[in-house]
Amino acid sequence: MEKIIKTFSDYAWGLPLVLLLIGGGLYLLVVSRFLPFRYLGHAIQVLRGKYDNPDDPGEISHFKALTTALSSTIGMGNIAGVAAAISLGGPGAMFWMWVSAIVGMSTKFFTSSLAVMFRGKDSNGDLQGGPMYFITEGLGKSWKPLAVMFSVCGLVGALPVVNVNQLTQAINDIVLTPNGVTVGLKSNLILALVLVIITSVIILGGLKRISLAASKLVPAMVILYFALVLFVLISNYEVVPKYFFMIFTDAFAANNFKGEPFLGGVLGALILLGIRRGAFSNEAGIGTAPMAHGATKTNEPIREGLVAMLGPAIDTLIVCTLTALAILVTGVWETTDNNGVSLTASAFSHAMPIYGKYLLMVCVAIFSISSLFSYSYYGSKCLSFLIGADKKHYYNYLYILSIVLAVIMPFSAMLNLVDGVFALMAIPTMISTIILAPKVLKEARNYIQRIKA
Repeated sequence: MEKIIKTFSDYAWGLPLVLLLIGGGLYLLVVSRFLPFRYLGHAIQVLRGKYDNPDDPGEISHFKALTTALSSTIGMGNIAGVAAAISLGGPGAMFWMWVSAIVGMSTKFFTSSLAVMFRGKDSNGDLQGGPMYFITEGLGKSWKPLAVMFSVCGLVGALPVVNVNQLTQAINDIVLTPNGVTVGLKSNLILALVLVIITSVIILGGLKRISLAASKLVPAMVILYFALVLFVLISNYEVVPKYFFMIFTDAFAANNFKGEPFLGGVLGALILLGIRRGAFSNEAGIGTAPMAHGATKTNEPIREGLVAMLGPAIDTLIVCTLTALAILVTGVWETTDNNGVSLTASAFSHAMPIYGKYLLMVCVAIFSISSLFSYSYYGSKCLSFLIGADKKHYYNYLYILSIVLAVIMPFSAMLNLVDGVFALMAIPTMISTIILAPKVLKEARNYIQRIKA
């Protein structure tokens, strides 16, 4: 089964998808004349609530929409995903994750603008946003098969298997095993039960409870993680410049790549690895975040697109870079065989021998648990589109069951499964976004004229 999942993931992440994600993102960046970057200051003003209007249609504020989206993207992709990328690809993998993020900021701007521009109504008559709605509302009913494809893949892609798997591994490796506790199926199932209880309390309360929890957890976890990594970097300040420049030089030399070649060489494989891990981390072009941004209280699609594009910047350019530098400057990527979250834990233990791994454990727990909340919302939204809003709560039961399954499955199988399904979700999202891009640009011109007037 593990081999089948890996083969599926490798085929899904072939050259056509890379061209669609990165090529499509570059196209959007060029045709918008780098608009997301030119209005960065305005995006921050919107995020701070300067333009909030409680009478606008939608469910949540700009800030809560961004933190809900970030609570899913800032998760194990930033700790385990970056570690997996560096252990396989070396420092250069981080450079291609940056490229993915910069292109992804443009993609997020377009997809989240569309999520508000073309909101549709579910079977209860409630306003909803997301790729499945902007495909059917923006392109017409004849494109519905593409929307169905996105929603079906979203049911699997939103399952919390990677986060739960890595949280379990972290608790086992960092807390239980070093303290003499026997780790096995019984201990894993107890952990799963605790996660089920915590997750159930939040997700059964709907989007408003999810967004409230995310708006409290996300800023706190980013600040805590930033402070801890800063300590690691200051402790190893003399080698920080060396490894920072190594990210750039190794990106084109691929001297530390240990995987199989792609397109006839290791450089192609390194680029693919960085883009794949970047997409897994910031989810730009996948279509998950527009489901959260589509629920924002606003009449201005461009405003929400500008807020959304801050996501990849915070997620990949800041949080992932912090993880990468912590792993590189401590040297654990060369001295241990650890992978995933255990490699990041080794870096923290190296800099803070007694408390480092426990402080990382706090971050891992918050990162993982906050991700569990928003992914359940994404999955139930996909089910609502497929079979009706009155049945969407059934997804929560499947979601809770998958938490139990995730603790007993191997990490590589979990990562490849979600990777492969994310790739399939990107196909309808990117195709529809590229077709609808001129409508976003027209709306953007009108919006800019209004704010300047």
